[in-house]
Amino acid sequence: MPSHLAHFSSNKVSLLLFSFVSLRFWERLWAISSTMEVFFLSLLLICVLSVSIGLQFLFYKHRSHFTGPNLPPGRIGWPMVGESLEFLSTGWKGHPEKFIFDRISKYSSEVFKTSLLGEPAAVFAGAAGNKFLFSNENKLVHAWWPSSVDKVFPSSTQTSSKEEAKKMRKLLPRFLKPEALQRYIGIMDHIAQRHFADSWDNRDEVIVFPLSKRFTFWLACRLFMSIEDPDHIAKFEKPFHVLASGLITVPIDLPGTPFHRAIKASNFIRKELRAIIKQRKIDLAEGKASPTQDILSDLLLATDEDGRHMNEINIADKILGLLIGGHDTASSAITFIVKYMAELPHMYEKVYEEQMEIANSKAPGELLNWDDVQKMRYSWNVACEVMRLAPPLQGAFREAITDFVFNGFSIPKGWKLYWSTSSTHKSPKCFPEPEKFDPTRFEGAGPAPYTFVPFGGGPRMCPGKEYARLEILVFMHNVVKRFKWDKLLPDEKIIIDPMRMPAKGLPVRLRLHKP
Repeated sequence: MPSHLAHFSSNKVSLLLFSFVSLRFWERLWAISSTMEVFFLSLLLICVLSVSIGLQFLFYKHRSHFTGPNLPPGRIGWPMVGESLEFLSTGWKGHPEKFIFDRISKYSSEVFKTSLLGEPAAVFAGAAGNKFLFSNENKLVHAWWPSSVDKVFPSSTQTSSKEEAKKMRKLLPRFLKPEALQRYIGIMDHIAQRHFADSWDNRDEVIVFPLSKRFTFWLACRLFMSIEDPDHIAKFEKPFHVLASGLITVPIDLPGTPFHRAIKASNFIRKELRAIIKQRKIDLAEGKASPTQDILSDLLLATDEDGRHMNEINIADKILGLLIGGHDTASSAITFIVKYMAELPHMYEKVYEEQMEIANSKAPGELLNWDDVQKMRYSWNVACEVMRLAPPLQGAFREAITDFVFNGFSIPKGWKLYWSTSSTHKSPKCFPEPEKFDPTRFEGAGPAPYTFVPFGGGPRMCPGKEYARLEILVFMHNVVKRFKWDKLLPDEKIIIDPMRMPAKGLPVRLRLHKP
């Protein structure tokens, strides 16, 4: 008899014995108790039996997802919950790699089974796992998101968020091609100068993380929708952060839950975006807006194979998704760059020298350009080493679209597959002395393929990778040109929820450079 059926049968026997003993107990109780007491005790007994049967069914159903020959080693945890709490809690404690490395050590395997977010899952760890998943996109695996994503982004076209993401990825290259990116650098520098004048200058202390989010959100609004007025942006900046923090959560839509707040925030932002979209339609019709000025114009004028334009709700959802992807990860990276430069003065000095050489070559009022950014080689090596040690993206899910074998283990169709940045970034096999900060790792040919994956890899590599590089370097140029800084909380806790962030936002004391 298969082990899961044997387990279920033994539990059935236990349940029958429990029922028999309970019946004898009820008979004895009838002789010594009043009718009312017996009634309530009987009701309690029925409730206990119902819960017991329900739990047995849940355990059986839960275990049935993990049946099959030669599955990877691992634990499946409790029904519905699985190992999700431990998986999430290691992130909340700032050490997401612990969940993975503990199991790699225990099972002596770089692939193991688990249960995450209510789904049977296999975790792929190491460069070989990354290569396998990235190389088999749309062959053996495809992207998967938790159900909370579809509920926060209900598509007007009745397709899944996965299908909508595919359509969006086809549109993005026009906006993110090299000649377009070159035009954005001056705009980024202009926004950065305004940001520092508004939020950093004439202050002795600042909290870095919320300010980095403000900067990247301002940039996204300007480049995606041509909105530059800080008051206009501030109108939906706060609800936007509520949305982002509740997007990947348990999808319980009850007042007070992060998911409920995220849905309310998304509805508010969608309403604001539709007003912006309506006005842009008018401006395009009257010639007040350019068809090529930003992604919003591009989406309004784009047509499908049948020549139909997207409706306003669909465009609003796409812009909303772009705003999330266009600023959240970059703001985390910027925050940790500031953190490490405060902790490593010698590294700060090298970045400062590189950036001041560029600044001194510019005429008064002249903005950064493409050639300037290409000279920021050491600064980018520093940024990459920061993203190795503190990756904004912790990993991502795929789904098996057919049965397949990896490393000798069977992976069933429908299982969710998780790859993790920390499984290679913190591995001594991939990076000697992995806890040591060393930007020289990125000189020359750089790390081995599939080991450094802050932007993912394969066909689903983040299409905004180069956009993120530019905004990070423009920020670094502007911040070191103005300030040195010291951390106010030397041992500030790091958490992941869902982005990596300092628990108190990284407060720093600013010091102006002496003339």
